[in-house]
Amino acid sequence: MESRPAPRQWRQWLPAFSRRDILEAAIIACAFLLYFWVRGAVVDKPEAAYWHARDVIDIQRSLGIFWEGEMNAWIVDYRWLAQLMNYTYFYLHFPLIIAFGMWLYYYRRNNYTFVRDSFLASGAIALLIYWLYPVAPPRELDELAAQYDPNAPIYVTGFFDTMKEYLGYAYDSQSTRAFVNPYAAMPSLHFGWDFLLGIAVVMAFREKPWVWPALAIGIFLPVSQLFAITLTGNHFFLDAVAGGIVALAGLGIARILQVHLYPALDRGVRRVPSARVRRWLLRDDELAPASAD
Repeated sequence: MESRPAPRQWRQWLPAFSRRDILEAAIIACAFLLYFWVRGAVVDKPEAAYWHARDVIDIQRSLGIFWEGEMNAWIVDYRWLAQLMNYTYFYLHFPLIIAFGMWLYYYRRNNYTFVRDSFLASGAIALLIYWLYPVAPPRELDELAAQYDPNAPIYVTGFFDTMKEYLGYAYDSQSTRAFVNPYAAMPSLHFGWDFLLGIAVVMAFREKPWVWPALAIGIFLPVSQLFAITLTGNHFFLDAVAGGIVALAGLGIARILQVHLYPALDRGVRRVPSARVRRWLLRDDELAPASAD
């Protein structure tokens, strides 16, 4: 009988974490595990990543839009602007996505699932591309060319890593190496996910008085990130184009899930004979209909 207080103590904490909370944590954890698995699969392909980056440069040169080298060289003379782009690249991405995602989860639950699925679906597509076609970012080309292409032209090797030099953040340092995929330039999720984040901001306030400021923020996020990823030597313009396409694909997949898959799963769960199983499988806001049988 003396062993019962422990379960009672646990039950005091359980209401703070619903089944939906636990499920969301599990989904995010699986997404991170998948990322690290793919990272481990491509991190040892530096030569392929270098030549794929050369392919991207050749395509942009043929289209007359290879401006990244000149832009990166220009920003070096304006340290304040380089730092602004560094902060945009770093802080207006994951920290903002996490913070806004948590806000959506608690205050716009009807939008949260669609936004989450858009991010996860686009991220899964991007991971597949990283695995099949690793591309080195511009800032890595100088070091890689020294190993695999000693006679590379200056427009390939002349990029300046503004984040390493001005922000003191190096992707190849011991503290960050385990968490960063060094050859994940194509597609640029920095652009693609900021594009999705902008859409999510507009969705969250589309029927509110703040819709116009939200629209301005929704446009500012991807546009500012486009300049940040190119000026800092982290991505090519085609990386951003690919990131936008992947983001749109993620939106399409999320829409399919919302319209077709989730309703079908819901109907299937409601036909499960066991009321206890239904209570565990249905969303928290559907417990009443499930337990009424």
